[in-house]
Amino acid sequence: MNASIDAVRVAGTPQGPVPVVILAVEEEEDVVPIFIGFNEATSIARGLEAEDIGRPLTHDLLLDVMEELGSRIDRIVVNEIEQGADGRGGTYIADLHLQTPRGETVIDARPSDSLALAARTNASIEVTEDVFEDGRDDSEKFEHLESIRNVAGEL
Repeated sequence: MNASIDAVRVAGTPQGPVPVVILAVEEEEDVVPIFIGFNEATSIARGLEAEDIGRPLTHDLLLDVMEELGSRIDRIVVNEIEQGADGRGGTYIADLHLQTPRGETVIDARPSDSLALAARTNASIEVTEDVFEDGRDDSEKFEHLESIRNVAGEL
């Protein structure tokens, strides 16, 4: 299923503020929220805004190295949710699909890192039907949340 990064927001939880990247899926009203770390959330937001801060950050550096080696990101696929030990929530699993001089290769990667790279390259984003069904949530729940860009300045 084709997806895109709809927003990077911050949710209030009993444990404190937690960033969440919201994936919109084509032709679906529900979204797939993936809770991530503040550094990754900020990196995704910077990538979406094409913000240049001078020196390369980790995701920019990785892209520079890949390009120097003749590779590029073809797409990322969020393909699994590993359920937590308590049966609630879980860890999202993603793959980076790269085109290299030796052909296509697939690399296991955290969704947050994959999305930060996709935000910088406009690589396509996909979620499997199982991930969509297991992770889907009502988009209205996330519309009122503060943007990571507004919150990051306060931290």
